[in-house]
Amino acid sequence: MCGVVGISSNDSVAADIYDALTMLQHRGQDAAGIMTCHKGQFLQRKGEGLVRDVFQAEHMASLSGNFGLGHTRYPTQGSSGTALAQPFYVNSPYGIALAHNGNLTNSSALSEELYQTDLRHLNTDSDSEVLLNVLAHELQRQGKLKPEAGDVFAAVTNLHRRCEGGYAAIAMIANVGIVAFRDPNGIRPLVVGVKIQGEHRSYMVASESVALDVLGFRLIGDVDPGEALFINADGELERKQCADNPRLRPCIFEHVYFARPDSLMDGISIYKTRMRQGERLAEKVLRERPEHDIDVVIPIPDTSRVAGQSLAHELGVKFREGFMKNRYIGRTFIMPGQGQRRKSVRQKLNPVPLEFEGKTVLLVDDSIVRGTTCQQIIQMARDSGAKQVYFASAAPPIRYPNVYGIDMPSAKELVAHDRSVLEIQEHIGADWLIYQDIDDLIESSREGNSLVDGFELSVFDGNYQTGHIDESYLSHLRDARGDTAVDRAEGALVGLHNRA
Repeated sequence: MCGVVGISSNDSVAADIYDALTMLQHRGQDAAGIMTCHKGQFLQRKGEGLVRDVFQAEHMASLSGNFGLGHTRYPTQGSSGTALAQPFYVNSPYGIALAHNGNLTNSSALSEELYQTDLRHLNTDSDSEVLLNVLAHELQRQGKLKPEAGDVFAAVTNLHRRCEGGYAAIAMIANVGIVAFRDPNGIRPLVVGVKIQGEHRSYMVASESVALDVLGFRLIGDVDPGEALFINADGELERKQCADNPRLRPCIFEHVYFARPDSLMDGISIYKTRMRQGERLAEKVLRERPEHDIDVVIPIPDTSRVAGQSLAHELGVKFREGFMKNRYIGRTFIMPGQGQRRKSVRQKLNPVPLEFEGKTVLLVDDSIVRGTTCQQIIQMARDSGAKQVYFASAAPPIRYPNVYGIDMPSAKELVAHDRSVLEIQEHIGADWLIYQDIDDLIESSREGNSLVDGFELSVFDGNYQTGHIDESYLSHLRDARGDTAVDRAEGALVGLHNRA
């Protein structure tokens, strides 16, 4: 899961891209990059770390140009490190740069095809580089010295026919303009906005609407599934549907965890969705334990706070902040390597003992993935004097790997895989465990936009929206992206760079 942004303006865009990336930092903390175009020359700065650490004043001063791209990276396909920081770049044809969020599920086959048939070389194992080269090849096939909107749309149409998976991408063509497109199922999010200053219009495309808000862009709407946008060098926007059978089936885990609550995605308010998740969870609590003995609801900061508030309100019990968060520790779920995740939980959260002593507490989290985090949190609640510790998940049990850009590569890493709810309850050490029902989760999101065709729910039900996802594919993905592989890669990097 990554954050992408592209801006076309009459003024320098680097500072605005930087500000937009800070609003998308929650989508990736591994690396960040900005690339701009000035008089046909691409200028870039990228590296490992948070946005604020990668870019200093001297870097920003060198990034001239009135259109450009930005990216915050969350590692899934491909290993971690500076070499895989985006945007990526190819010089033929024209000079094209690309920033990508998501995952291509046929990346291996495309890599072979690009080498054997398209005669293009790949320098990394990143599917983002694959996507860039497919786009470059399809643009080259149009045979134009300077491509126009029709050529761009034809290239994206062919790209959709070749690429499978979930992807949202923004590309920049030197001296030509910006291209943005979204996969035909709309799995990964992408929005577009405009800012009007006198006679001039600036456009921004980004993963989430919050990036537009902070810079004063008005949200036009979402990029439709399969749609492509082209903003030419004169700042003129054109849009076209480029997929044969588009349908809107966004990833519901964006609503559960990844997106900021102040974002709008596909016309759906993430804040309202999470409120409804809490309300429906409260209804289930009352069905299962109408005479419950819950004294207080305590959220696991930060993504469960909204659901926790509405849950407490519907139950008629107190809502308290029982854990104080160290905001200088990153999101543990998106950290590469299980060892790093375990280490960070205790550094990240510190309990307030007075909120636990002698009470039956209901802890609320957005979801339970590996179970190690909630295990430690439940123990922290007990150590703080809780009489009983109940645990509620605003999402259903996560039983299957994700293949569209979320780091859930191995079923065996998922605490709910091949376990009953009671077995999970015993494993994490809770006195009672309650999960959201999948139908209630769907309705919590669908209520925001009845025109949605459905949702990408594969982590809950094992049904993947794109084809060719079989055990062989999942086994290969497990080997490439599992914690053991990540830890090996991290060890190699430590040795290579002699870092502590």
